[in-house]
Amino acid sequence: MLEHGGNLRKAAIQYDIPLVDWLDLSTGINPDGWPVPALPPEVWQRLPEENDGLEAAAAAYYGNTNLLPVAGSQAAIHWLPALLPRAVVACISPIYSEHPQAWQRAGHKMRFLQNAMLPRALATATPYVLLCNPNNPTAERHPHDVVLDAARQLKKRGGWLIVDEAFMDPTPDESLTSLAGTDDAPNLIVLRSLGKFFGLAGARVGFIFAAPDILARMSEAMGPWTVSHPARQVARLALLDTAWQETARQHLQGAGERLHHLLAPLGDVKSTALFATLSSARSAELHEMLARQGILTRHFEQQPLLRFGLPASAADWRRLTAALAAWKSP
Repeated sequence: MLEHGGNLRKAAIQYDIPLVDWLDLSTGINPDGWPVPALPPEVWQRLPEENDGLEAAAAAYYGNTNLLPVAGSQAAIHWLPALLPRAVVACISPIYSEHPQAWQRAGHKMRFLQNAMLPRALATATPYVLLCNPNNPTAERHPHDVVLDAARQLKKRGGWLIVDEAFMDPTPDESLTSLAGTDDAPNLIVLRSLGKFFGLAGARVGFIFAAPDILARMSEAMGPWTVSHPARQVARLALLDTAWQETARQHLQGAGERLHHLLAPLGDVKSTALFATLSSARSAELHEMLARQGILTRHFEQQPLLRFGLPASAADWRRLTAALAAWKSP
């Protein structure tokens, strides 16, 4: 099993700090997520059904009917490589580590391109190109038109472009989800998640957008009832709540900028609306110092990177600010 953010219980044991005393900034999950209402009893008592309105709500939100609900985008990450012919995959890295592991486990060969831009990935002439946009963990972005052009170039040589847009919701105009699997980009596959922007990571709901034959094969491989009835109900309501979505985008944009400016004096910082990543030779030291104060961040050992999620409250912002100020002091 790979290491991920959010391992709060492990940190509590390691540093001997009670769970309730931690400030968990180790994920990029919206700390002020969509407010889940009480659910009707039947969603707990009946098996999920496809005609409950979830697919329609998702199609309206993402602008594309070529979709399949999955148990978080992680499920699509796991199954997709087994559905495509084995080949070489150009991967812009560092990247969310579950991606290359899934492709390698399915028998594909990975070609890792460190901190590369998309044109370099295309130059490798591999059948598949894989990227996160915005990238996790570096927060790098690939412009909409560049990504779309990459899909079209890959189509000419019979290739596929796989894009993980788990952190795209705050900036929907930059998304390519509406084109995945359509006549304009039949070889484009996009993964989306309700865990980050909506703050519903525990519900385990995501979507894959792709050509209909890919979706049919994935549905067959996964089997029935892959998303629970309560999760489907919550996801449908969240996707329909346009007023909350607009307010959340405005709030997250401001919070993301605040976090960026807070970290900027410590090194090179790149950020999205949901997290900021600090590149510093002392990232491991800073991670350790914060952890000893009950502030959990996500440290990436293979690169000098430290990822910070958003604090949830004014008190949490003050706590982080004070800890970083102490780090900067001589």
